[in-house]
Amino acid sequence: MTIANFEHKLAQYAHLIIKTGVNIQPGQTVVLYISVTQQKLAHLIIKEAYAAGANEVIVKWNDTFTSRQFLAHASEERLENIPAYVNAEADYIVSKHAARISVISEDPDAFSGIDTKRIAKNQAAMGKALLNVRKAIQNNDLTWTVVAASDVAWAKKVFPDLSDTEAVDRLWEKIFKTCRIDQKDPIKAWQEHDQTLRNKAKWLNDEQFVALHYTSSKTDLTIGLPKNHIWEGAGSFSSDGIEFMANMPTEEVFTAADKDHIDGYVTSTKPLSYAGNILEDIKFTFKAGHVTKIEARSGQDILEHLIATDAGASSLGEVALVPDPSPISRSGIVFFNTLFDENASNHLALGSAYPFSIQDGTTMDDEALAAAGLNLSQIHVDFMMGSADMNIDGIRADGTKAPIFRNGDWA
Repeated sequence: MTIANFEHKLAQYAHLIIKTGVNIQPGQTVVLYISVTQQKLAHLIIKEAYAAGANEVIVKWNDTFTSRQFLAHASEERLENIPAYVNAEADYIVSKHAARISVISEDPDAFSGIDTKRIAKNQAAMGKALLNVRKAIQNNDLTWTVVAASDVAWAKKVFPDLSDTEAVDRLWEKIFKTCRIDQKDPIKAWQEHDQTLRNKAKWLNDEQFVALHYTSSKTDLTIGLPKNHIWEGAGSFSSDGIEFMANMPTEEVFTAADKDHIDGYVTSTKPLSYAGNILEDIKFTFKAGHVTKIEARSGQDILEHLIATDAGASSLGEVALVPDPSPISRSGIVFFNTLFDENASNHLALGSAYPFSIQDGTTMDDEALAAAGLNLSQIHVDFMMGSADMNIDGIRADGTKAPIFRNGDWA
């Protein structure tokens, strides 16, 4: 490791994750999902969690080698039948209103070469087993955050011309910078950034556009917005009133799409790492809210399995606005990681919407949410589609339009 003061910066990062990411409260349960290769960061996060008053920290170690061997060799019956202890653990996490910390560091191509049907079967089964956790997250019943850590396979994918050590160091530098660890007071810097994005969200909420029209050299798409939709930027609040930062880094403001009013075509502008594979040059055609055609240079079979997951997997749950000149975009780096790449680009999400994206949505049942236009699905997969030539117009109820983006930036 050649980064100056690396140990100090890593400790600051762990502190930021606990205090700003999930904002741990005294007596709270914490669940940490992290790779076995990130023990040092894990220990720092655990230490910070207990210092903040956590009652227990449950560590869920993951290991790419183990996961790959399981997906390649387990029986199909086992792939599709999740053990009861997984459901029991999910129930425990929800009952405790646990804070969930997910640290991403895995190889974007971790499962390349494995039969995509086997991956899809296991993911569908896991989605059902963890349904109550997903719903709790989407209702903001839990505080949660997704952050990143540098590891060799991922770093080499981003910086292939560097040595292993140099690549890992360079990726750590980018993670620290985009998460504002390079600032004098990272927590204060996040508070200021949060307010900037809240100001953008307030303007959009005041406008209450009924639809957005996206145009670029690769996209011509109109997306309806539900009545009484709510744009949100940066920080969120749990049902207990605890503020947290769901993604670090983040540059977006987002809301829900109207699942029944999506028409046109949209083309991805960055690779998507999904199910341990890299998907590139994706083009979706929508009609009356659903994908009617998929084209992709790589990963088309994975996408076809994805949108067949359930009835809502072929529609959109989220629309997110990110200016092309965002700090991550200006870096010129493709991270092959949605957490970073989605914050360099406008993006959309196939699958479920967040109930808090409409007024009183967290108190509605599934039937009421669907009636309000929100999409329901066990998947939520973001893909990047913004560009420097993208224009977005907001369409009002009376048919008049207002510019939101011009040439990839806020108008």
